[in-house]
Amino acid sequence: MNLEGKKIGFAFTGSFCTFRKTIDELKKIKKIKDVQIIPIMSFNSYNLDSKFGKAEDFIKEIEEITENKIIHTIQDAEPIGPKKMFDILIVAPCSGNTIARLSNDIIDTPVTMAVKSHLRNESPVVIAISTNNALSGSAENIRKIT
Repeated sequence: MNLEGKKIGFAFTGSFCTFRKTIDELKKIKKIKDVQIIPIMSFNSYNLDSKFGKAEDFIKEIEEITENKIIHTIQDAEPIGPKKMFDILIVAPCSGNTIARLSNDIIDTPVTMAVKSHLRNESPVVIAISTNNALSGSAENIRKIT
């Protein structure tokens, strides 16, 4: 898919060790002509500091890159589908917990609500899996969502 001129939802989940690489990719996407990126973060990625950095620093950097405020509540993610806010939704990094939620239709975070709402329009979702368990615990859930 050519991303030029597209509206992209870009969702972060709690795989903190991959945030730096993911933000580097976000910067590359932002350079595409006429692209608009709306960031979304899970509760944990928005609120928790980790050994990889402070949440407030990641929030500030992501909002500066995208030039948009982060969607970080379920209520703010719910209108994504009805308003047809995105042409494509990218979930990167997508943690094993988020994969498990999606595969079992558990819609209890801003990211899972964003995916559910976006899929109402049969629009594409790209999931960049990031899990620490060598896929052993996530394999069945990944199979269920593909």
